[in-house]
Formats: sequence, C-alpha cells, structure tokens
Amino acid sequence: MVRYAKSLGCNDVEFSPEDAGRSDTEFLYEILGEVIKAGATTLNIPDTVGITMPGEFGKLIADIKANTPGIENVVISTHCQNDLGLSTANTLAGVCAGARQVEVTINGIGERAGNASLEEVVMAIKCRGEHVLGGIYTGINTQHIVMASKMVEEYTGLHVQPHKAIVGANAFAHESGIHQDGMLKHKSTYEIISPEDIGLERSNEAGIVLGKLSGRHALRDRLKELGYELDDEQLGNIFWRFKAVAEQKKRVTDADLIALVSDEVFQPEVVWKLDDLQVTCGTLGLSTATVKLIDAAGVEHVACSVGTGPVDSAYKAIDLITKEPITLLEYSMNAVTEGIDAIATTRVLIRTENSHVLTHALTGETVHRTFSGTGQEWISLFRV
Repeated sequence: MVRYAKSLGCNDVEFSPEDAGRSDTEFLYEILGEVIKAGATTLNIPDTVGITMPGEFGKLIADIKANTPGIENVVISTHCQNDLGLSTANTLAGVCAGARQVEVTINGIGERAGNASLEEVVMAIKCRGEHVLGGIYTGINTQHIVMASKMVEEYTGLHVQPHKAIVGANAFAHESGIHQDGMLKHKSTYEIISPEDIGLERSNEAGIVLGKLSGRHALRDRLKELGYELDDEQLGNIFWRFKAVAEQKKRVTDADLIALVSDEVFQPEVVWKLDDLQVTCGTLGLSTATVKLIDAAGVEHVACSVGTGPVDSAYKAIDLITKEPITLLEYSMNAVTEGIDAIATTRVLIRTENSHVLTHALTGETVHRTFSGTGQEWISLFRV
C-alpha cells in the first residue's frame, strides 16, 4: 500500500502500525524498516487502547528511533488514546523521546475516552517546551484556542466539562480566599497561563462597557480585541443584532458577542429564515404554535399547528411550510451567559425521511443521513 500511494504521486505517506504499544518490538522495528524502504515518510506510533504509561511510551519512541533502519529519513508521529487519562502525558513523553509530529483533537474528542487534547499538548509545550522539552515549539497561534474549542463544541454537541484543562469554564476561576488574595496581588501566583494567551478575554483594557448606547466603532474595536476581523457588511449585520441584545440587557458580555458572531458569520447559507414564532401552551390543553418563515426568495410563509408541547407544535408547523418530512433526533438548549436575560445556544439535529440510507461497513447497522444546525436566541423567549 505504501508503494501504491507513492506511485500515485503522494509525497508524504504515513504508515501507522495498529496497537504499536502492545506489539512485539523486534517485529515492529522490522515492519517499520520495510515501510521506510517502500517510501513511507512519516511513522505514526499509536497507543491504540491507551494502556501505556508515559515512561513506557517514551521508551517505545526512543527504541524505535534507535533500532529502526532508515529512521533518520522519516518523521516519527504519535497518536495517543485517553482510556487511562494519560494521552497528553504520553504524547509529551513521545515528543521528549524524539517524535516531531503529534496527532491530537480539539477538546480531546475521539473514540471511547477520546484522544490527546490539542489545547493541552500545545499549551504544555508553550509553557514548558523551552526549559523542559529541549526548545520544542509548535508555531500555533494559541489565541485561537478558545474560539476553536467553542466552535467544535457547538457543531458536535459534545459539551466541554467545566473542569477541562485550558478550555473548561472553571479553568481560570478562583474561589478559595487564599487564591483570590494571591490573584489580586499578582496573577501569576495561581495562573500559569494567561487567559489572554488562549483568546479568553476577561475585560478590555480601555474599560469600555458595551450597552444599548454603544456605537459601531466601539463594537468593531471590541470584536477586534476578541480576534474577529469583520468586513462592513458583516459588522452591519452583527450591529443590529447587538443593539437588539443590548435593549434587553444592561451590559453585553464578551460571551454574548462571541455567540452573536458565531451565529451570524459562521453559519451556512440560509434556505429558510425564522421571522416570527408564537406559542401558546399550558396544563389545560394542547400546545399551539404559529410560525412565520421566509424562504430564499424572500417570500413569507405562515402555518399553525398543535402538538404535545411547544417544541413539538413549532416543528409540526415548520413541517407544514417546508413540506419536507423529517424526524427530530435532538433538541437541546444551553445558556451562553448567566442570568435570566442570558443568550442561549440551541442545537437541532434532524433526519429527513426521504434521505439516502447507508449501511455501516463493520456493524451492518443502517445509517441515515442527518443534518444539524445551531443558533443563538434569548432564553426568555423559550420560558414556556
């Protein structure tokens, strides 16, 4: 397969021996040497089931480097699973032993307990690479870490646990009195990483508080501080949504702005736009929803329906307009910020009944094509 890949013109061919962490080492050296002869340029060494200890995995990388013929001509890579919670430690051990490529995932998502976390590995190298890891660095712009983490969380629906290192909600929270006193005197007392280094802004340097009287210039300036460079059209769209939020809230937070930008800038092309929604529900009868949608041509469509609850009735009304039979697989809503006036992010996962049906190659399980979408709304609109 390696020779075949080279014959197709692939300049970088990666070979990965499954479950290398538990393989016979002499056989492993032999196989790796042969794939190097065949043209492999990257050797990816996986701890497939996450069973090795950091010392074991580091030694494995070092032994491969010392005993594999032709190893000096290729890049050694690592791929560590997190079944025992050691994926980041094993990855760093591999780097110390000579690996120069690491396979990681944002938020550590992956099969079973996940993979080595990009943000943990990158920030560990940033913090300790020069003094402990022999000057290793990644070249990654770490100020995009929080933004990337939130984007993956939003699109996958896999929520980051609050105590997750680097990107968890509590990663830079300090509750202990002694810790708070130390933070007030000098932040480095209890923070080994500045939140600004990963794109988490706690407050702006100018002390500007955004509210309903704020203008475009102040909004553009704050968005720029948060890492968003928007053109005039995008800023205009964000500005009017910002004003709507500011009318409802005394102060618009950075989390509010990030949610608005994500919803406005990073969303796919709109086919149907929700223009209005009215729901009546209670304990005395069926819930009733009236929905107004605007199609891609700008034409308004209105429909009413009843259902077992506000969400069910709303989606049945939508079905009457779109005339596309679907099954609602997931509906979830989470607050972006604190308080009763908080913005919420809503995740919807649907499956069309007329979609193509696939069969999983390994399990034979029937797989239907699914569609997902996210958006921002006011929690108060959904208090039913």
